[in-house]
Amino acid sequence: MNLVFMGTAELSCASLERLAGMKGIIVRAVVTQPDKPKGRELKLTPSPVKVLAERLQLPVLQPLKAREENFASQLREFKPDLMVVVAYGQILPQRLLDLPTYGCVNVHTSLLPKYRGAAPIQWAIAEGEQETGVTIMKMDAGLDTGPVLATRRTPILPADDSQSLHDRLAQLGADLLGETIPEYLAGRIAPQPQPAEGASYAAKIKKDDGRIDWKLPARKIWNRLRAFTPWPGGFTFLEVQPKPQMLKIWKVEVLETNGRAGTVVAADKTGLVIGCGQGALRVLELQREGGKRLTAEQFLAGSQLKLGARFLG
Repeated sequence: MNLVFMGTAELSCASLERLAGMKGIIVRAVVTQPDKPKGRELKLTPSPVKVLAERLQLPVLQPLKAREENFASQLREFKPDLMVVVAYGQILPQRLLDLPTYGCVNVHTSLLPKYRGAAPIQWAIAEGEQETGVTIMKMDAGLDTGPVLATRRTPILPADDSQSLHDRLAQLGADLLGETIPEYLAGRIAPQPQPAEGASYAAKIKKDDGRIDWKLPARKIWNRLRAFTPWPGGFTFLEVQPKPQMLKIWKVEVLETNGRAGTVVAADKTGLVIGCGQGALRVLELQREGGKRLTAEQFLAGSQLKLGARFLG
């Protein structure tokens, strides 16, 4: 069985590693996005998938655009029976979807049709979902609209942020992929159309999504902080002179206490309590711009923060 794998992000790596170790599967090529400049020196940096593929001694292709005709010609030379796509980062044209004998299979980190799109992990947490999961689907020309081969669920725990949930779903997806592919190729799985009801879209995360709106209920802010950790992180601005001071908020707990939204209602060694649109948050860990991560007690020891101080939302 000749297989081509397409992926770029860290999320993809567990699936590639699983496929590379499966009996009867030959990963003929790994397709990933071109190396990108990173850091202050803008050094060209390979994707996590490229690093893994080279360690596994697999051929790597890095087309600038998946729509390039010469790229389709390259893939045909590998005569793929199946293509597996996991967090590749580009929309595939129909001619690529039609190229493998058994089509293209995708691992998506939500329970489709919920949270189609670029950031299903973050938005599931931000919207307060109690569970999520992974879906293995056969790809079509739409955005995560293809028929479903298999799903697996997992709870979203109070301690989860987007990184911990990402890591769990990456492994869950790899496990389910390894179980599903042999069954699908043997004709024992019939792809099921996604239901029309319950579809939602998970837009790409922007830096400003991390800005805290203190007028929201405390639990909603807590969900968003977990969703946007580690990136872009939850941040706010303390109203001080000569200009507001940006603070990154790392760890909080929800309180039933009420207070004016964005206003400090308590500040002691147990934390910094800030009123919200409903309830309040006790900030346990935070960070000044350019500083290091501190407990609230450490922060208050070096701050003139007083009750009634305001955070801008």
